[in-house]
Amino acid sequence: MIKLLEPAQRERWDHYVMASADGSFFHLSAWQQVIKQAFGHNTYYYYTEQDGEITGILPLTHVNSLLFGNSLVSNAFCVYGGIVASNDEAFAGLQSKAQQLARELGVDSLEMRSRQQHHPDWPHKELYVTFRKELDPDVEKNLNAIPRKQRAMVRAGIKADLTSVVDDNVERLYRAYSESVRNLGTPVFPKRYFQILQDVFGESCEVLTIEREGQLVASVMSFYFKDEVLPYYGGGTDAARDLKGNDFMYWEVMRRAVEKGCKIFDYGRSKVGTGSYRFKKHWGFEPEPLYYEVDLVKAKQIPEINPLNPKYRLFIAAWKRLPLPLSQLIGPWLAKDLG
Repeated sequence: MIKLLEPAQRERWDHYVMASADGSFFHLSAWQQVIKQAFGHNTYYYYTEQDGEITGILPLTHVNSLLFGNSLVSNAFCVYGGIVASNDEAFAGLQSKAQQLARELGVDSLEMRSRQQHHPDWPHKELYVTFRKELDPDVEKNLNAIPRKQRAMVRAGIKADLTSVVDDNVERLYRAYSESVRNLGTPVFPKRYFQILQDVFGESCEVLTIEREGQLVASVMSFYFKDEVLPYYGGGTDAARDLKGNDFMYWEVMRRAVEKGCKIFDYGRSKVGTGSYRFKKHWGFEPEPLYYEVDLVKAKQIPEINPLNPKYRLFIAAWKRLPLPLSQLIGPWLAKDLG
């Protein structure tokens, strides 16, 4: 039996996610609340049940935009998603339900985001990879595991008297992050989104800010899930480059995560061949393919809504020149549909 998630069943849903090897932070039921409150998109969180036990889950978000198309995604604004199921019957039922919903909604495409290939007969985007690595319980061994040139950057940040502070709000994170994404030519999410993430996920969501003599250098929002840490939204000010602020920041996330008992550092998604891809490789992480598998409903080919698409080149170049306050004002209106 396939059901839509109701508030009273969220605890059961999350228990299933936590118990499943394929369950990720982005499968947690709280994302439904986050996406609805921050962006207003309709969500459809389906689960299968047999003999009173959940046997599979699928979080879906409907993003319908005049500028960026009409899609059903598992899960929007997340790097991982897709079906988590205990058996083939549950998997097949959830896949069929998603395809039925996609056609009822009249979307261009249905997209499932996963670390594994689950739909080999669907086309998939060969664009994204993820970077994950096991952490040693010895902090110094993790530092020494970083390749020499990158380790020198971390040590330079240490010598520059940078310090890390856990913030209880998103003010400094938003300043650093919005500046960074503007410099990349990308619209920024609304500050409200980060506030909601912090409020909804509580202790599982941490904002770590790097400062020097009390001045903001860089900041990152990380998620903690099971025995993993996922630095997810981060950025630096102009000062970060000279002070090696970003290098120091990610080292501090790693160091603190080890002290908390984390065993996996999930560096997150990058597009192949980009600056962030090279940065993570310099840390000694090896890329793992991500399978963003797409069921083409109305679309004839996979929608390419990403900065590498040549048709966005002029827009990106213009966006980089926007004054920061203006980018913070206009950006959220665009970013809410870039899930």
